[in-house]
Amino acid sequence: MGDMTAWVLALFASDSIDIALFVTAFVSATLFPGGSEVMLAGALAAQPERWVWLLAVATAGNTLGSMTSWVIGRFIPTVKRETKAVLWVRRWGAWALLFAWLPVVGDAIPVAAGWLRIDPLMSLLAIAVGKGIRYACVAGAVLPLVL
Repeated sequence: MGDMTAWVLALFASDSIDIALFVTAFVSATLFPGGSEVMLAGALAAQPERWVWLLAVATAGNTLGSMTSWVIGRFIPTVKRETKAVLWVRRWGAWALLFAWLPVVGDAIPVAAGWLRIDPLMSLLAIAVGKGIRYACVAGAVLPLVL
């Protein structure tokens, strides 16, 4: 167990954390579960002086993951029954993507937006703002504990 703990602590303290954080954030924005908030918290605890960069890396990875889901949604054929995510995006448009960070339901919102052909630039912007705010809240909770 000690070797694993040492490996994790070394990862958080290394430059490799940028890549690991980006990949974790990217994957957790798709339909696969991920722990990007935990990864960000660990990175912030190990390298608090790099908080702006780490926040940007997590936001970029998570945003690109959601945009991948948006692209997948573009290729979904017509369905007989619309999901709640589709109805929500149909009602609120790109603004619904501000909530793409929500657990479980948030993963379906970018797919629905892609399926509905919501403007990709507006989608990218709304997703990035929502996810950036979420990660800023994580940073705001972690940094006072480590500074």
